Amino acid sequence: MHRNSIARLSWCALGISLGIAFALYLVAPPASPFLLASLGGSAIFLFGMTRAPAAQPRALFGGHLGCALIGILCYQLFGDELWVYALAQVLALCYMLLTKTVHPPAGANPLIMIHSHAGIAGLWQPVLVGVLGLTLLAAAWSRLYPGLARYPVAWMDRSPPTTFWGGWGD
Repeated sequence: MHRNSIARLSWCALGISLGIAFALYLVAPPASPFLLASLGGSAIFLFGMTRAPAAQPRALFGGHLGCALIGILCYQLFGDELWVYALAQVLALCYMLLTKTVHPPAGANPLIMIHSHAGIAGLWQPVLVGVLGLTLLAAAWSRLYPGLARYPVAWMDRSPPTTFWGGWGD
C-alpha cells in the first residue's frame, strides 16, 4: 500500500471515530448507543464513501428522517407486533425508492424506532441531532486533509440516481 493511501485511510479512520463519538455525545443516548446504530453505517458512507449518492444530504437526511418517522408512526398506530416491523420495512423501502432518498443505514431506523417505542420527539432526539452532528463533523473533517473529496459533494444528488427497483441498469 502506498504511503499516501495509508495516510488517507488513517485520516478517514480518525474522522469516523471522532464523528461517531461526537454524534453519541450530542444525543447522550439515555439507555444505549443502539438507538443510534444506523449512524454507524452512515458514518461509513460519510467518511469512507464521500462521493456516493447515498452519502449526500438529500439521501442522508431524507432517508433517516423519513424512515424514523415511518417506524414511529407504525409503532404509534399498531404497536410492536412482528407484522408491524415487517410493514415498517416495506414502507421504508417504498418511501426511499419513490423519493430517491435511499440511504441503506437509514433502513434500520423503523426497526429501532419500533423496538424503542419511540414517540414523535424521537425525530428530533436522537435522529436529527445525531445525523446533523455527524454531518457537520464530516463536512469540517473533509476540508482539513488536502486532496480529499469535500463533503457534501452534491447536496441534492438522488439516490439512486435512476430508477432501478429490484435490479441494475433500468
